[in-house]
Amino acid sequence: MRALPPMSDTPRMAPLSRLPVFLSLAGKGVLVAGGSAAAAWKAELMSAAGAEVHVFALEMSEDMLRTAAQPPSGPVTLHASNWDAADLNDMALAIGAFDDDGEAARFADAARALKVPCNVIDKPAFCSFAFGAIVNRSPLVVGISTDGAAPSFAQAIRTRIEALLPTGFARWAEAARTWRAAVKQSGLSFGGRRRFWQLFAQRAVINPDRAPDDADLKLLLSDAFSVAEAGEPGSVTLVGAGPGDPELLTLRAARALRSADVILFDHQVSADILDFSRREAKKMLVGATDSEQSIALALRFATHGKRVVRLVAGDPLRSPNAAPELTVYRAAGVEIELIPGIADLGQTTLTNLDAPSNIPRDHSHRLRKSDPSAAS
Repeated sequence: MRALPPMSDTPRMAPLSRLPVFLSLAGKGVLVAGGSAAAAWKAELMSAAGAEVHVFALEMSEDMLRTAAQPPSGPVTLHASNWDAADLNDMALAIGAFDDDGEAARFADAARALKVPCNVIDKPAFCSFAFGAIVNRSPLVVGISTDGAAPSFAQAIRTRIEALLPTGFARWAEAARTWRAAVKQSGLSFGGRRRFWQLFAQRAVINPDRAPDDADLKLLLSDAFSVAEAGEPGSVTLVGAGPGDPELLTLRAARALRSADVILFDHQVSADILDFSRREAKKMLVGATDSEQSIALALRFATHGKRVVRLVAGDPLRSPNAAPELTVYRAAGVEIELIPGIADLGQTTLTNLDAPSNIPRDHSHRLRKSDPSAAS
């Protein structure tokens, strides 16, 4: 069998203004300097993450007193004194609430001297890290940052994401954490375990409001083993990128990109659309006019058990090469799927292609639907 071709060096990530990092604070000390309501919110947040919070202030607000009396998780200890540099020893984080810039600078300098990450509320010049807006479906947690440019915008985005993430996802995320050891010890190969988690994700999305149980675990393991015994089949999915706007990509197209091992694309496809793919997916730039090369590459990867996405601008069903390409894959026994671009979804049918009869019925049925939601 011929070796697979080398991958192209396509850019994998744009520059980041902030690195999103999720800290494990359970049982670790966090110092909060200040007793105001703003400081109380940060103390509550740190406690929720399991930290042992130490608050230093001569005066404590009602909010701070309530937080200390009923902490969400980790203990909140109140110290009726001003903070001192020695108090920062062995702290994982330092958070300050100061009106005076001089005091804020002294706090930040003391934290930096001890290499303790520091945040001064509403004073970004003195911060070594920033807090973002949070969507809490713990252990599923989403953080949102605008690099301090527009906190209200981050809150608006949080509201949108909260509406998209059912609260029941928290139970599925907790099940994933509980089951991970069992899956690792199940005897599944690396590919089998990946298949298990793909099936897990599909089941969670379909049943977001139902708590998963042992029956789900047994069924998912059984399905993953069945796939492993049959051998992980390769596949080719032709995905229409539509007019190029990533916001117009169909949900089905986004799912295909997220599950792809290899993505073949040409220069007409917007780089923003590639952001829907996994980091580890291989991305190869191919010539827009050299369809034979693209077909040969897709076929070679698919016959090696890879899930290949052929990402094309517009609607692949309007290409005169689509029907012959599908015939090649079908003749090789490769599973195929077609996902049209959203712009032409209402007008696209397989009759436009004079398509061969060996295209699977389920795909022709799906593509004949005039409702755009049918391809999502």
